[in-house]
Amino acid sequence: MKTAQDLKILLQNIDHKSYPAYKSAQGSYQFRNYVLSIDHVQGDPFASPSRVSIRVKGSAAAFPPSLYDTVQKKVALQDLLLRLFGEQIEQFNFKARGSGKSGLLAVSRCGQEILERSACAISAGDGGLTLQMQIGFPASGRTIQSRELIRILYDFLPGCVENSLFYKNISADLCRRTAELCEDQEYIREELRRRSLAAFIADGSVLPRRSGVSELPMKNAVAFRSPEALAVTLDLPHRGTIRGMGIPRGITLVVGGGFHGKSTLLKALERGVYNHIAGDGREYVITSADAVKLRAEDARSISQVDISLFINHLPGGRDTGNFSTEDASGSTSQAANMVEAMEAGSSLFLIDEDTSATNFMIRDELMQRVVSDAEEPITPFISRVRELYEKAGISSVIVAGSSGSYFHTADVVIQMKEYLPLDITEKAREEAARYPEVLTASSAFRMPSFRRIPRAGSALRGQERIKRKVLGHEGIQINKSSTDLRYLEQLADTEQLAALAYILSYSARHLMDGSRTLREIVDLLEEKMDREGLPALSDGPYLSSDLARPRRQEIFACLDRCRELSFTLRRQ
Repeated sequence: MKTAQDLKILLQNIDHKSYPAYKSAQGSYQFRNYVLSIDHVQGDPFASPSRVSIRVKGSAAAFPPSLYDTVQKKVALQDLLLRLFGEQIEQFNFKARGSGKSGLLAVSRCGQEILERSACAISAGDGGLTLQMQIGFPASGRTIQSRELIRILYDFLPGCVENSLFYKNISADLCRRTAELCEDQEYIREELRRRSLAAFIADGSVLPRRSGVSELPMKNAVAFRSPEALAVTLDLPHRGTIRGMGIPRGITLVVGGGFHGKSTLLKALERGVYNHIAGDGREYVITSADAVKLRAEDARSISQVDISLFINHLPGGRDTGNFSTEDASGSTSQAANMVEAMEAGSSLFLIDEDTSATNFMIRDELMQRVVSDAEEPITPFISRVRELYEKAGISSVIVAGSSGSYFHTADVVIQMKEYLPLDITEKAREEAARYPEVLTASSAFRMPSFRRIPRAGSALRGQERIKRKVLGHEGIQINKSSTDLRYLEQLADTEQLAALAYILSYSARHLMDGSRTLREIVDLLEEKMDREGLPALSDGPYLSSDLARPRRQEIFACLDRCRELSFTLRRQ
């Protein structure tokens, strides 16, 4: 391996040469206590920044194994190191001069959720770590300014590495508290299973966010407090006794006036599938990890989905046992979303009537009298929600502000009043008894078929070089094929979308040979990421973007929405 001095001499020799000469610097170099690798050099100073990685041996980093001896704690420590390193390099960002992106120093920007990211990886074996970052190699026009890069690599970067990637230079108390918070959060997740709870929200939690574009907690917000009837007390390993609201498995209805916090509560539950950092306000808002937010999604594509549980005898005799369309309606899209969530293994549905198809959610008694069941293809969700729980083990949390029909079937009714929950279950039952109940489903409950086999079109696998692009929070693009993901509301970071682009192209090229079902493909993808990490999805020597691991549910949802995939049903 070359030395740091070798790199300095090389850079001095290419100063004021044409920009492509930077390519000669690619390789690995031994600095005093870490290895710096220049993995990819940008084409010009206006292109995406160069990719650089830093590797520190476990014996040098010296983090105690107790900080990363479980998968969850390892992810939490990686997240902490990325945040610390990001704070360090921010003070030097663009301090080196030049054109375009010259002098840029960047690393993954972590949000409020703690996610597994490719930008930092700790070896569970020896504690060695690798951190990936971007550096804008300086130039004036297209003329190399290598002395400015020398400033970055030899004056700025070593101190940043020392102050954030070595245990001796980091607050041991901060590291300990990060691991302990993670253990407490995972303890609550285990308690959900043991106590048959769908979710837990600790007293004192801050659910409202600062604004529509900020995930930071709202200042001076009303702190959450559980109603006594739903209060649960947990004894956490580190924080000790904690009290909060336990949402039991079954059917929970959330009601209340407008602007009183119904959707805010549901949003917190949506994001409760992830662990959150200290100070977020939702550190102890924990939801079943497989929970899925469901909604109507007009115009999405659907391929060979068995929606017969909810929709039958469509005009024209269309088969809803293997339903396909390029332009779904609100009701067919929500039915497909629900069945696909079942296929992905969800045990908890999160639903807001504001984003649902009205005719999918409810048909009141008067409508049933005027338009008979025989003339209505839709079996509404209200007629299936009880069976979904009792026969398929799927709980539901439903936000409703206008229709009281779900009072008849709900196990628990929570009223949000000025951001505080009230248990009004008994009152709701008494009032519901005065009104006729919506009739039950006329057809028998039957579990949908999940034996779907995907095949990829040439746009995903027909080219030697795959071009991937993240379209903000809206979706992803593989070559010229776009996949709309804007309604997957539990995607917390654009790096998860970047990972989905890699997952889609990898599975299309390597797993979709016509012999595997969608479930089998996602199982293999998860096994590969568990075993080899996110970089295993790359088909080249390096990842062209930073990735954050999406949940199993979002992997299914992405593959289901890709218009370049066609599905067939495997017959028994």
